[in-house]
Amino acid sequence: MSAWILLACAIVCEVTATLALRASDGFSRVVPSLIVAIGYIISFGLLSQVLKTLPVGLVYAVWAGLGTAAVASLGWALFGDALSRGTIAGIGLIVIGVVVVQVYGSPTH
Repeated sequence: MSAWILLACAIVCEVTATLALRASDGFSRVVPSLIVAIGYIISFGLLSQVLKTLPVGLVYAVWAGLGTAAVASLGWALFGDALSRGTIAGIGLIVIGVVVVQVYGSPTH
């Protein structure tokens, strides 16, 4: 399987775990708490496989950047978290940064 597909799966698992962490209410709810543990374990397992073939700086930039943007956006949609114009602009800059890292992060550029 492609490292990029594994990275996408790692991001989805990490985002799911982070959203479940919010829903766990301080680990007082069992099902969301289990999703947190399982999601992070799978995410880091996938991330470890991705790092066998892709550079750590590139992987971390994509993983953290897209994960942050997804959690902020889904936090707004699912939990009503506030997103100011500044926050939205920051998320946009994160996404632009991830694109720049992907396009120019290769040693051939």
